Amino acid sequence: MIDLKVLRENPELVRQSQKVRGGDPAVVDQLIAADEIRRAAVTEFETIRAEQNALSKSVGAAKGDEKTALLENAKELAAQVKAADAKRADAEEKAHQLLLQIQNLIDPAAPIGGEEDFVVLEHVGTPRDFTKEGFEPKDHVDLGKILKAIDTERGAKVAGSRSYYLTGPGALLEFALVQYAIASAVKAGFIPVIPPVLVRPAAMEGTGFLGQAAENVYHLEEDDVYLVGTSEVPLAAFHMDEILDELPIRYAGYSSCFRREAGTYGKDTRGIIRVHQFDKVEMFSFIKPEDAAAEHKRLLEWEKDFLKAMEIPFRVIDVASGDLGASAIRKFDCEAWIPTQNAYREVTSTSNCTEFQARRLNIRYRDENGTKPVATLNGTLVAVPRMIVAILENHQNADGSVNVPVALRPFLGVDTLIPA
Repeated sequence: MIDLKVLRENPELVRQSQKVRGGDPAVVDQLIAADEIRRAAVTEFETIRAEQNALSKSVGAAKGDEKTALLENAKELAAQVKAADAKRADAEEKAHQLLLQIQNLIDPAAPIGGEEDFVVLEHVGTPRDFTKEGFEPKDHVDLGKILKAIDTERGAKVAGSRSYYLTGPGALLEFALVQYAIASAVKAGFIPVIPPVLVRPAAMEGTGFLGQAAENVYHLEEDDVYLVGTSEVPLAAFHMDEILDELPIRYAGYSSCFRREAGTYGKDTRGIIRVHQFDKVEMFSFIKPEDAAAEHKRLLEWEKDFLKAMEIPFRVIDVASGDLGASAIRKFDCEAWIPTQNAYREVTSTSNCTEFQARRLNIRYRDENGTKPVATLNGTLVAVPRMIVAILENHQNADGSVNVPVALRPFLGVDTLIPA
Protein backbone atom coordinates (compact mmCIF):
# COMPACT_ATOMS: atom_id res chain seq x y z
CA MET A 1 0.00 0.00 0.00
CA ILE A 2 1.08 3.58 -0.45
CA ASP A 3 2.28 5.90 2.30
CA LEU A 4 -0.73 7.79 3.71
CA LYS A 5 1.53 10.79 4.26
CA VAL A 6 1.91 11.11 0.47
CA LEU A 7 -1.86 10.92 0.04
CA ARG A 8 -2.45 13.69 2.58
CA GLU A 9 0.27 15.98 1.22
CA ASN A 10 -0.19 15.41 -2.51
CA PRO A 11 -3.57 13.82 -3.32
CA GLU A 12 -3.41 14.98 -6.95
CA LEU A 13 -0.29 12.89 -7.49
CA VAL A 14 -2.19 9.82 -6.30
CA ARG A 15 -5.25 10.67 -8.40
CA GLN A 16 -3.13 11.01 -11.55
CA SER A 17 -1.33 7.73 -10.85
CA GLN A 18 -4.66 5.93 -10.44
CA LYS A 19 -5.93 7.48 -13.67
CA VAL A 20 -2.99 6.48 -15.91
CA ARG A 21 -3.04 2.96 -14.46
CA GLY A 22 -6.69 2.53 -15.40
CA GLY A 23 -7.80 2.58 -11.76
CA ASP A 24 -10.55 4.64 -10.16
CA PRO A 25 -9.28 8.10 -9.09
CA ALA A 26 -12.50 8.65 -7.12
CA VAL A 27 -11.20 6.17 -4.53
CA VAL A 28 -8.56 8.76 -3.58
CA ASP A 29 -11.15 11.25 -2.34
CA GLN A 30 -13.11 8.48 -0.63
CA LEU A 31 -9.94 7.45 1.20
CA ILE A 32 -9.10 11.04 2.20
CA ALA A 33 -12.57 11.37 3.77
CA ALA A 34 -12.32 7.96 5.44
CA ASP A 35 -8.87 8.80 6.79
CA GLU A 36 -10.20 12.00 8.37
CA ILE A 37 -13.04 10.06 10.00
CA ARG A 38 -10.55 7.43 11.19
CA ARG A 39 -8.24 10.01 12.77
CA ALA A 40 -11.17 11.75 14.48
CA ALA A 41 -12.38 8.40 15.83
CA VAL A 42 -8.90 7.57 17.15
CA THR A 43 -8.68 10.97 18.88
CA GLU A 44 -12.13 10.53 20.43
CA PHE A 45 -11.25 7.04 21.69
CA GLU A 46 -7.92 8.13 23.17
CA THR A 47 -9.49 11.16 24.87
CA ILE A 48 -12.22 9.11 26.56
CA ARG A 49 -9.75 6.41 27.53
CA ALA A 50 -7.47 9.03 29.12
CA GLU A 51 -10.46 10.26 31.16
CA GLN A 52 -11.15 6.67 32.19
CA ASN A 53 -7.55 6.17 33.32
CA ALA A 54 -7.57 9.40 35.32
CA LEU A 55 -10.88 8.45 36.95
CA SER A 56 -9.52 5.04 37.91
CA LYS A 57 -6.74 6.70 39.90
CA SER A 58 -9.29 8.92 41.66
CA VAL A 59 -11.45 5.97 42.63
CA GLY A 60 -8.56 4.37 44.46
CA ALA A 61 -8.12 7.39 46.75
CA ALA A 62 -11.83 8.15 47.30
CA LYS A 63 -14.09 6.97 50.15
CA GLY A 64 -17.76 6.75 50.98
CA ASP A 65 -20.30 8.56 48.80
CA GLU A 66 -17.57 10.13 46.71
CA LYS A 67 -16.24 6.70 45.78
CA THR A 68 -19.76 5.46 44.97
CA ALA A 69 -20.31 8.42 42.64
CA LEU A 70 -16.93 7.93 40.99
CA LEU A 71 -17.64 4.23 40.44
CA GLU A 72 -20.90 5.14 38.74
CA ASN A 73 -19.06 7.58 36.50
CA ALA A 74 -16.46 4.90 35.79
CA LYS A 75 -19.20 2.55 34.65
CA GLU A 76 -20.54 5.17 32.24
CA LEU A 77 -17.06 5.95 30.93
CA ALA A 78 -16.38 2.25 30.39
CA ALA A 79 -19.44 2.06 28.16
CA GLN A 80 -18.30 5.18 26.29
CA VAL A 81 -14.80 3.75 25.82
CA LYS A 82 -16.23 0.51 24.48
CA ALA A 83 -18.45 2.39 22.00
CA ALA A 84 -15.59 4.69 20.96
CA ASP A 85 -13.28 1.72 20.46
CA ALA A 86 -15.84 0.00 18.23
CA LYS A 87 -16.29 3.23 16.26
CA ARG A 88 -12.49 3.54 15.87
CA ALA A 89 -12.12 -0.08 14.71
CA ASP A 90 -14.91 0.35 12.16
CA ALA A 91 -13.39 3.58 10.82
CA GLU A 92 -9.94 2.01 10.58
CA GLU A 93 -11.28 -1.01 8.70
CA LYS A 94 -13.17 1.16 6.19
CA ALA A 95 -10.10 3.31 5.58
CA HIS A 96 -7.92 0.20 5.26
CA GLN A 97 -10.19 -1.38 2.64
CA LEU A 98 -10.11 1.83 0.58
CA LEU A 99 -6.33 2.02 0.96
CA LEU A 100 -6.05 -1.48 -0.52
CA GLN A 101 -7.75 -0.17 -3.67
CA ILE A 102 -5.02 2.41 -4.27
CA GLN A 103 -2.34 1.09 -6.59
CA ASN A 104 1.34 1.90 -6.22
CA LEU A 105 2.46 5.33 -7.39
CA ILE A 106 3.71 5.02 -10.94
CA ASP A 107 7.31 5.85 -11.81
CA PRO A 108 7.32 9.11 -13.85
CA ALA A 109 9.67 7.38 -16.32
CA ALA A 110 7.14 4.62 -17.17
CA PRO A 111 5.28 4.99 -20.51
CA ILE A 112 1.64 6.06 -20.27
CA GLY A 113 -1.06 4.02 -21.96
CA GLY A 114 -2.46 0.54 -22.39
CA GLU A 115 -1.02 -2.87 -23.21
CA GLU A 116 0.13 -1.83 -26.70
CA ASP A 117 1.75 1.44 -25.61
CA PHE A 118 5.01 -0.08 -24.36
CA VAL A 119 8.37 1.37 -25.40
CA VAL A 120 11.05 -0.86 -26.93
CA LEU A 121 14.33 -0.23 -25.12
CA GLU A 122 16.62 -2.54 -27.09
CA HIS A 123 16.90 -5.52 -29.44
CA VAL A 124 19.41 -8.27 -28.73
CA GLY A 125 20.33 -10.79 -31.41
CA THR A 126 19.00 -11.24 -34.95
CA PRO A 127 16.15 -13.60 -35.86
CA ARG A 128 17.10 -16.41 -38.25
CA ASP A 129 16.03 -16.18 -41.90
CA PHE A 130 14.64 -19.68 -42.44
CA THR A 131 13.81 -18.88 -46.06
CA LYS A 132 17.50 -18.39 -46.81
CA GLU A 133 18.19 -21.68 -45.05
CA GLY A 134 15.76 -23.40 -47.37
CA PHE A 135 13.01 -24.62 -45.06
CA GLU A 136 9.89 -23.44 -43.28
CA PRO A 137 10.15 -23.57 -39.48
CA LYS A 138 7.83 -25.87 -37.54
CA ASP A 139 6.05 -24.59 -34.47
CA HIS A 140 6.83 -25.95 -31.01
CA VAL A 141 3.78 -28.23 -31.00
CA ASP A 142 4.91 -30.09 -34.13
CA LEU A 143 8.50 -30.16 -32.92
CA GLY A 144 7.32 -31.47 -29.55
CA LYS A 145 5.54 -34.35 -31.29
CA ILE A 146 8.51 -35.15 -33.53
CA LEU A 147 10.86 -35.20 -30.55
CA LYS A 148 8.30 -36.85 -28.26
CA ALA A 149 8.94 -33.95 -25.88
CA ILE A 150 5.48 -32.34 -25.50
CA ASP A 151 2.08 -34.04 -25.35
CA THR A 152 -0.80 -31.57 -25.26
CA GLU A 153 -3.43 -34.08 -26.38
CA ARG A 154 -2.96 -36.35 -23.38
CA GLY A 155 -2.60 -33.26 -21.19
CA ALA A 156 -6.06 -32.11 -22.30
CA LYS A 157 -7.47 -35.60 -21.86
CA VAL A 158 -6.26 -35.84 -18.28
CA ALA A 159 -6.41 -32.25 -17.02
CA GLY A 160 -8.45 -30.23 -19.52
CA SER A 161 -7.54 -27.41 -21.87
CA ARG A 162 -4.25 -25.54 -21.53
CA SER A 163 -2.62 -28.61 -19.95
CA TYR A 164 0.31 -30.66 -21.18
CA TYR A 165 2.89 -33.33 -20.44
CA LEU A 166 6.62 -32.81 -20.87
CA THR A 167 8.10 -36.18 -21.75
CA GLY A 168 11.57 -37.53 -22.51
CA PRO A 169 13.70 -34.69 -23.90
CA GLY A 170 11.01 -32.15 -22.92
CA ALA A 171 11.27 -33.15 -19.26
CA LEU A 172 15.07 -33.23 -19.45
CA LEU A 173 15.05 -29.79 -21.03
CA GLU A 174 13.04 -28.44 -18.08
CA PHE A 175 15.49 -29.95 -15.60
CA ALA A 176 18.41 -28.45 -17.53
CA LEU A 177 16.81 -25.00 -17.62
CA VAL A 178 16.06 -25.04 -13.91
CA GLN A 179 19.52 -26.30 -12.98
CA TYR A 180 21.20 -23.65 -15.11
CA ALA A 181 18.91 -20.93 -13.71
CA ILE A 182 19.54 -21.90 -10.08
CA ALA A 183 23.30 -22.24 -10.67
CA SER A 184 23.34 -18.78 -12.27
CA ALA A 185 21.30 -17.28 -9.44
CA VAL A 186 23.49 -18.78 -6.72
CA LYS A 187 26.58 -17.44 -8.50
CA ALA A 188 24.97 -13.98 -8.45
CA GLY A 189 24.37 -14.19 -4.69
CA PHE A 190 20.77 -15.43 -4.53
CA ILE A 191 19.69 -17.93 -1.88
CA PRO A 192 17.81 -20.85 -3.51
CA VAL A 193 14.35 -21.51 -2.07
CA ILE A 194 11.63 -24.07 -2.75
CA PRO A 195 8.58 -22.29 -1.30
CA PRO A 196 5.03 -23.49 -0.58
CA VAL A 197 2.58 -23.06 -3.43
CA LEU A 198 -0.47 -22.95 -1.15
CA VAL A 199 -0.68 -19.68 0.76
CA ARG A 200 -3.08 -17.97 3.15
CA PRO A 201 -5.11 -14.90 2.13
CA ALA A 202 -2.75 -12.50 3.95
CA ALA A 203 0.14 -13.52 1.69
CA MET A 204 -1.90 -13.20 -1.49
CA GLU A 205 -3.46 -9.89 -0.50
CA GLY A 206 -0.16 -8.54 0.80
CA THR A 207 1.53 -8.97 -2.57
CA GLY A 208 -1.37 -7.36 -4.44
CA PHE A 209 -2.82 -10.43 -6.16
CA LEU A 210 -6.35 -10.21 -4.74
CA GLY A 211 -7.23 -6.99 -6.54
CA GLN A 212 -7.33 -6.72 -10.31
CA ALA A 213 -5.47 -10.06 -10.66
CA ALA A 214 -7.93 -12.03 -8.51
CA GLU A 215 -9.78 -13.51 -11.49
CA ASN A 216 -6.69 -15.53 -12.41
CA VAL A 217 -6.14 -16.98 -8.95
CA TYR A 218 -7.18 -20.48 -7.88
CA HIS A 219 -8.89 -20.42 -4.47
CA LEU A 220 -9.54 -23.53 -2.39
CA GLU A 221 -12.60 -22.30 -0.49
CA GLU A 222 -12.89 -25.18 1.98
CA ASP A 223 -9.39 -24.52 3.31
CA ASP A 224 -9.28 -20.78 2.47
CA VAL A 225 -5.90 -21.04 0.78
CA TYR A 226 -4.71 -19.99 -2.67
CA LEU A 227 -2.55 -21.65 -5.30
CA VAL A 228 0.17 -19.17 -6.21
CA GLY A 229 0.53 -17.84 -9.74
CA THR A 230 4.18 -17.04 -9.05
CA SER A 231 6.64 -17.78 -6.23
CA GLU A 232 6.83 -14.00 -5.82
CA VAL A 233 3.95 -14.45 -3.38
CA PRO A 234 5.52 -16.87 -0.86
CA LEU A 235 8.94 -15.24 -1.28
CA ALA A 236 7.52 -11.80 -0.46
CA ALA A 237 5.60 -13.20 2.52
CA PHE A 238 8.63 -15.15 3.80
CA HIS A 239 9.57 -12.20 6.05
CA MET A 240 6.02 -11.06 6.82
CA ASP A 241 5.80 -9.23 10.19
CA GLU A 242 9.58 -9.18 10.56
CA ILE A 243 12.28 -6.55 11.01
CA LEU A 244 15.35 -7.23 8.85
CA ASP A 245 18.75 -6.25 10.19
CA GLU A 246 20.80 -6.75 7.04
CA LEU A 247 20.01 -5.83 3.44
CA PRO A 248 20.01 -6.71 0.61
CA ILE A 249 18.50 -10.19 0.80
CA ARG A 250 18.02 -12.01 -2.51
CA TYR A 251 16.13 -15.26 -3.04
CA ALA A 252 15.67 -17.47 -6.11
CA GLY A 253 12.48 -19.46 -5.74
CA TYR A 254 11.64 -22.54 -7.81
CA SER A 255 8.01 -23.59 -7.82
CA SER A 256 5.04 -24.71 -9.83
CA CYS A 257 2.69 -21.84 -10.67
CA PHE A 258 -1.06 -21.93 -11.29
CA ARG A 259 -3.15 -19.47 -13.29
CA ARG A 260 -6.78 -19.66 -14.36
CA GLU A 261 -6.07 -17.59 -17.48
CA ALA A 262 -9.51 -16.02 -17.17
CA GLY A 263 -10.31 -13.53 -19.89
CA THR A 264 -7.98 -15.16 -22.43
CA TYR A 265 -10.56 -17.16 -24.34
CA GLY A 266 -9.28 -17.85 -27.84
CA LYS A 267 -5.72 -16.67 -27.08
CA ASP A 268 -2.78 -19.05 -27.43
CA THR A 269 -4.97 -22.13 -27.43
CA ARG A 270 -2.35 -24.11 -29.36
CA GLY A 271 0.68 -25.36 -27.49
CA ILE A 272 2.21 -24.39 -24.17
CA ILE A 273 2.58 -20.62 -24.32
CA ARG A 274 -0.46 -19.91 -22.13
CA VAL A 275 -1.17 -22.75 -19.69
CA HIS A 276 -2.76 -23.32 -16.28
CA GLN A 277 0.28 -24.91 -14.60
CA PHE A 278 3.97 -24.33 -15.20
CA ASP A 279 7.29 -24.23 -13.37
CA LYS A 280 9.35 -21.11 -12.90
CA VAL A 281 12.49 -19.77 -11.24
CA GLU A 282 11.77 -16.36 -9.75
CA MET A 283 14.25 -13.84 -8.34
CA PHE A 284 13.13 -11.76 -5.38
CA SER A 285 14.99 -8.94 -3.62
CA PHE A 286 14.51 -7.17 -0.29
CA ILE A 287 16.39 -3.91 -0.60
CA LYS A 288 16.66 -0.43 0.91
CA PRO A 289 14.21 1.91 -0.90
CA GLU A 290 16.96 4.21 -2.14
CA ASP A 291 18.65 1.24 -3.84
CA ALA A 292 15.51 -0.13 -5.54
CA ALA A 293 15.97 1.51 -8.97
CA ALA A 294 19.54 0.19 -9.26
CA GLU A 295 18.41 -3.27 -8.15
CA HIS A 296 15.70 -3.22 -10.83
CA LYS A 297 18.37 -2.72 -13.50
CA ARG A 298 20.44 -5.55 -12.01
CA LEU A 299 17.48 -7.95 -12.17
CA LEU A 300 16.94 -7.00 -15.80
CA GLU A 301 20.60 -7.65 -16.60
CA TRP A 302 20.43 -11.11 -15.01
CA GLU A 303 17.37 -11.89 -17.14
CA LYS A 304 19.14 -10.67 -20.27
CA ASP A 305 22.22 -12.75 -19.44
CA PHE A 306 20.03 -15.84 -19.20
CA LEU A 307 18.40 -15.20 -22.59
CA LYS A 308 21.77 -14.53 -24.19
CA ALA A 309 22.99 -17.86 -22.82
CA MET A 310 20.00 -19.53 -24.49
CA GLU A 311 21.14 -17.92 -27.78
CA ILE A 312 17.67 -16.53 -28.46
CA PRO A 313 16.93 -13.18 -30.15
CA PHE A 314 14.89 -10.96 -27.85
CA ARG A 315 13.85 -7.42 -27.14
CA VAL A 316 13.38 -5.48 -23.90
CA ILE A 317 10.28 -3.35 -23.42
CA ASP A 318 9.27 -0.73 -20.87
CA VAL A 319 5.71 -1.73 -19.95
CA ALA A 320 3.03 0.98 -20.13
CA SER A 321 1.14 2.26 -17.09
CA GLY A 322 -2.12 0.45 -17.76
CA ASP A 323 -0.40 -2.94 -17.91
CA LEU A 324 1.71 -2.77 -14.75
CA GLY A 325 -0.46 -4.47 -12.16
CA ALA A 326 -1.22 -2.97 -8.76
CA SER A 327 2.16 -3.34 -7.05
CA ALA A 328 4.77 -2.30 -9.62
CA ILE A 329 5.81 1.28 -10.27
CA ARG A 330 7.74 0.17 -13.35
CA LYS A 331 8.17 -3.11 -15.20
CA PHE A 332 10.54 -4.34 -17.90
CA ASP A 333 9.67 -7.38 -20.02
CA CYS A 334 12.05 -9.48 -22.08
CA GLU A 335 10.30 -10.87 -25.15
CA ALA A 336 11.78 -13.75 -27.11
CA TRP A 337 11.45 -14.01 -30.88
CA ILE A 338 9.05 -16.82 -31.85
CA PRO A 339 9.69 -17.63 -35.55
CA THR A 340 6.37 -19.30 -36.41
CA GLN A 341 4.41 -16.40 -34.93
CA ASN A 342 6.69 -13.80 -36.51
CA ALA A 343 6.47 -11.96 -33.21
CA TYR A 344 8.17 -11.30 -29.91
CA ARG A 345 6.50 -12.92 -26.90
CA GLU A 346 7.08 -12.24 -23.21
CA VAL A 347 9.31 -14.81 -21.50
CA THR A 348 10.58 -12.87 -18.46
CA SER A 349 9.53 -9.81 -16.51
CA THR A 350 10.96 -7.74 -13.67
CA SER A 351 9.07 -5.27 -11.46
CA ASN A 352 10.04 -2.63 -8.93
CA CYS A 353 7.37 -2.61 -6.21
CA THR A 354 9.13 -0.12 -3.88
CA GLU A 355 7.64 -0.28 -0.33
CA PHE A 356 4.12 -1.13 -1.54
CA GLN A 357 4.15 -4.86 -0.71
CA ALA A 358 6.27 -4.40 2.40
CA ARG A 359 3.73 -2.03 3.96
CA ARG A 360 0.98 -4.57 3.38
CA LEU A 361 3.09 -7.43 4.73
CA ASN A 362 4.63 -5.40 7.57
CA ILE A 363 8.25 -6.02 6.54
CA ARG A 364 10.70 -3.44 7.82
CA TYR A 365 14.43 -2.91 8.16
CA ARG A 366 16.34 -1.25 10.93
CA ASP A 367 18.79 1.63 10.54
CA GLU A 368 20.19 4.36 12.82
CA ASN A 369 16.85 6.24 12.62
CA GLY A 370 14.61 3.34 13.57
CA THR A 371 12.54 1.01 11.39
CA LYS A 372 11.20 1.63 7.89
CA PRO A 373 9.45 -0.43 5.19
CA VAL A 374 11.83 -2.26 2.83
CA ALA A 375 11.51 -2.19 -0.95
CA THR A 376 10.72 -5.41 -2.81
CA LEU A 377 11.49 -6.36 -6.40
CA ASN A 378 10.87 -9.47 -8.44
CA GLY A 379 12.12 -10.87 -11.72
CA THR A 380 11.55 -14.09 -13.63
CA LEU A 381 14.77 -15.90 -14.48
CA VAL A 382 13.04 -18.66 -16.42
CA ALA A 383 9.38 -19.55 -17.04
CA VAL A 384 9.91 -23.08 -18.32
CA PRO A 385 7.21 -23.66 -20.96
CA ARG A 386 7.77 -20.40 -22.83
CA MET A 387 11.53 -20.87 -22.73
CA ILE A 388 11.10 -24.37 -24.18
CA VAL A 389 8.96 -22.87 -26.95
CA ALA A 390 11.67 -20.31 -27.73
CA ILE A 391 14.49 -22.87 -27.71
CA LEU A 392 12.69 -25.42 -29.89
CA GLU A 393 11.57 -22.91 -32.51
CA ASN A 394 14.77 -20.85 -32.71
CA HIS A 395 17.22 -23.76 -32.69
CA GLN A 396 15.42 -26.21 -34.97
CA ASN A 397 16.84 -27.86 -38.05
CA ALA A 398 15.12 -28.91 -41.27
CA ASP A 399 14.90 -32.56 -40.15
CA GLY A 400 13.06 -31.66 -36.93
CA SER A 401 16.11 -31.96 -34.70
CA VAL A 402 16.93 -29.11 -32.33
CA ASN A 403 20.37 -27.83 -31.40
CA VAL A 404 20.87 -27.49 -27.66
CA PRO A 405 22.23 -24.10 -26.48
CA VAL A 406 25.84 -24.48 -25.39
CA ALA A 407 25.01 -23.37 -21.84
CA LEU A 408 22.58 -26.27 -21.38
CA ARG A 409 24.71 -29.03 -22.86
CA PRO A 410 26.48 -29.94 -19.60
CA PHE A 411 23.07 -30.46 -17.97
CA LEU A 412 21.49 -32.37 -20.87
CA GLY A 413 24.55 -34.33 -21.91
CA VAL A 414 23.79 -33.93 -25.62
CA ASP A 415 24.39 -31.31 -28.32
CA THR A 416 21.23 -32.01 -30.30
CA LEU A 417 17.73 -33.28 -29.60
CA ILE A 418 17.01 -35.95 -32.22
CA PRO A 419 13.55 -36.94 -33.53
CA ALA A 420 12.37 -40.14 -31.89
